[in-house]
Amino acid sequence: TGVVWNVTKRSLGVEVNKQVGGRIIKKRIHVRVEHVVPSRCKEEFLARRVANDAAKAAAKASGQPAPARNRTVAGPRDGFTLTDVKPQTVTAIPYDIVKDAKI
Repeated sequence: TGVVWNVTKRSLGVEVNKQVGGRIIKKRIHVRVEHVVPSRCKEEFLARRVANDAAKAAAKASGQPAPARNRTVAGPRDGFTLTDVKPQTVTAIPYDIVKDAKI
């Protein structure tokens, strides 16, 4: 992951973060074009923006107030009760290195 800072005929200059010891330093490297993949981090944002604009235009056309366009938090999952479950007693297995060493 990095930021393009230079473009040449066959390669791209990319600025990346490298951890050295306990700090992070910026390194500028040149990478061939074949090894570069465009970032996909903005795809969800752009799709959400198009959907929000469409919902806003539809609400304006019908004369209603604009809908809330904020993302909603998923919230906690529903609880459940286990049925027909019998408790088990779990005990430790004794470990004796002298017995295990005999071959």
